[in-house]
Amino acid sequence: MTSPEIRPFRIDVPAEEVERLKRKLRDTRLPGRPIVPNAGSSYGPTYQWAENLYKAWVNDYDWYSVQAEMNQVPHYITAIVEINIHFVHVRAKSPNAIPLLMVHGWPGSFWEFSQIWSRLSCPPNDKEISFHVVVPSMPGFSGWTLRDTARIFDKLMKRLGYNQYMVQCGDWGHFVGRELASQYTNSCRLIHCNFSSSSLPQGVEYTEREKEVAHRADDWLENHMGYAVCMRTRPHTIGIALHDNPMGILMWAGEKYNEAADPKAQEQPFWTKAILTTASLYYFTNCIMPSILCYYENAYHENAYHENFAEFGLRPENRIKVSFGYTSFYWDTEPSSRRAVERTGNLVFYRDM
Repeated sequence: MTSPEIRPFRIDVPAEEVERLKRKLRDTRLPGRPIVPNAGSSYGPTYQWAENLYKAWVNDYDWYSVQAEMNQVPHYITAIVEINIHFVHVRAKSPNAIPLLMVHGWPGSFWEFSQIWSRLSCPPNDKEISFHVVVPSMPGFSGWTLRDTARIFDKLMKRLGYNQYMVQCGDWGHFVGRELASQYTNSCRLIHCNFSSSSLPQGVEYTEREKEVAHRADDWLENHMGYAVCMRTRPHTIGIALHDNPMGILMWAGEKYNEAADPKAQEQPFWTKAILTTASLYYFTNCIMPSILCYYENAYHENAYHENFAEFGLRPENRIKVSFGYTSFYWDTEPSSRRAVERTGNLVFYRDM
């Protein structure tokens, strides 16, 4: 679907920029050993993890083949309120297909959904439900909140002709989805989340699953939040440090792929490709700093999310009013449980993973 307002877009990184990245990587000097002897993973990802990814980026990774994969689906640019929004739009053939807005978080990107957008729009079984898949890139600007993003994404769906749609979201995308599912209920009709920070009622006895995910969440908050503290307080400092530093981007963003996913998934060849593609996208688009502004812009105002995740969802004005599904992934950053999540919305579906 195109119009004067919606322009086709093709990912085409200039050859000189690809070569420059390769040159910068070849000129990078790694320490050659753990800086702290026997550090393991106590100080962050292991040195061996970093070295393996570096070698794969230099010797094996082919940006052009990944770029060709990206261009197998239609990309577009449209200006909404003077902001250019990039998005993937994969339409299904079925006249009964459901419009589905998929919203990524950090350090993800539109590519986060690359393994499923064709499967959702063109399922192998004709009897399965199909979807018109819309995957925008999250905007990041000074003074721009996730509520602004929700407003823009609702306008995007309507511009595409979808006056009613469903939403899939996680991480920071959850707060975009929560805004849509609480304030835009005439258009957002259903939402599924794989992140929904929430708290159990006081005084309840925890189930075994609730004990497990509480331990996971406590460990995350205690030992893995340094990146978030930095980005929500000094985004310019880390943003400039990472801007033209591919190995820095790899460590900063790749760490989350290392810490917030099932270890078994990380053994799959695609996992290395996913991390290197994410780092390459941030490098080529010069948007590593804009991408982290959500941590700063949503932490210090009257509707702050970042300091009050669990409390935020319990406020009546933020309650999800449409049908709400949640899948609890143990290895996500802050997995929750049915009894906690159902306090924040009209929960009709729940699954433990």
